[in-house]
Amino acid sequence: MHRLLLFAAVAAFGASPQIPDILKQLSAITGLEIRKPVVQHTMQRNELKAYFEKRIKEVTKPEEIRLEELALKKLGFVPPEYDLKQSTIELMAEQAAAFYDYRAKKMVLLADGGGLSEEMALVHELSHALADQHFRLEKFLEKAAGSDDGSLARMAVMEGQATWIMSEFVARRTGQSLKDSDSTVEMMANMASSGGSGFPVFEKAPLYMRESLVFPYSQGMRFQHQIIRELGQQAFTEVFRQAPETTQEILHPEIYLERRKSASARPTNPDLPALPKPKSWKRITDGTSGEFDHQIWLKQYDKENQSLAASWRGGFYALWERKSDKRVALAYASRWDSEESAQRFFQSYRKVLEGKSRDFVVETAATNQLKGTNSDGRFVVELDRDRVTAIEGL
Repeated sequence: MHRLLLFAAVAAFGASPQIPDILKQLSAITGLEIRKPVVQHTMQRNELKAYFEKRIKEVTKPEEIRLEELALKKLGFVPPEYDLKQSTIELMAEQAAAFYDYRAKKMVLLADGGGLSEEMALVHELSHALADQHFRLEKFLEKAAGSDDGSLARMAVMEGQATWIMSEFVARRTGQSLKDSDSTVEMMANMASSGGSGFPVFEKAPLYMRESLVFPYSQGMRFQHQIIRELGQQAFTEVFRQAPETTQEILHPEIYLERRKSASARPTNPDLPALPKPKSWKRITDGTSGEFDHQIWLKQYDKENQSLAASWRGGFYALWERKSDKRVALAYASRWDSEESAQRFFQSYRKVLEGKSRDFVVETAATNQLKGTNSDGRFVVELDRDRVTAIEGL
């Protein structure tokens, strides 16, 4: 669910001609040597949309975009009329003033950039350029291609580290360091969370889109800070060499650090429920559903239980298309840290169903099963010990 969102996250604010000097300071902060100069390219703002549309065509196929959009709609993250591709392009073009294109290996500067805040954001993008010389960011992201949640976790490594380095760059100008101030890190992470305020396209975007775009910067920065406190300068390389596998590890760095030290249990994809007459259906896409996804689900539809997402221990979904009439059904499964947590989420799932559809009617409401209909068709939600499953759209 994050392919286009991950591409959108390469865009940021900023422009400055002081690239060589900035790179030297970034090398001192991270311990990463500068292996070659960063290629620069200047672009007019009115060229941005065409550039981003061309890049999207290079990295995603139309069918992939269609299925990603369909998954977001079936899961209730965006409304039925949402145009994912067009909205992504508009989001990028609205906010971008400089960005590092890690496929083309070049820094793109906008002709109208300038000023202190723009310079700070250029520091952010040059942090990507320096990391790319050592870890090949495109390949780094591709290694999690089979996991939506893992892809977002890796993007949080990239953006969180660059946001931390940018803030450290500012702090060192006054003789200070983020290493000595958790409160400064929290302040900067909160600023990253609100970075889209004042931008009309961003502010009108669905909650899931907004949160997916800021998560790598804000939570990624908090994650990077905790790893630096534990590992020192080694953290700048370690998070790339042994990347976090889930957004849960980004949200709870102690889980990442524990897994790094020992072969602790990893989240697994629970088995999906079987559709009736399975030979009548064709599986068209699937993906992981992590703690981040459940956190946004609950924030959107059952805010009082948002903290329950931390009890997530695995999640998976698939979309199936019926061969006879092209009807699309959603199959979903999640695992929780206890039967009590699963019971609570089973109850929350009813609110999710009510919130994301019209004409919600319950036919059966037992302690371990919920059946009914809504505007999307028939649904069945079941609780089995620490596991919650659902089929929607029958």
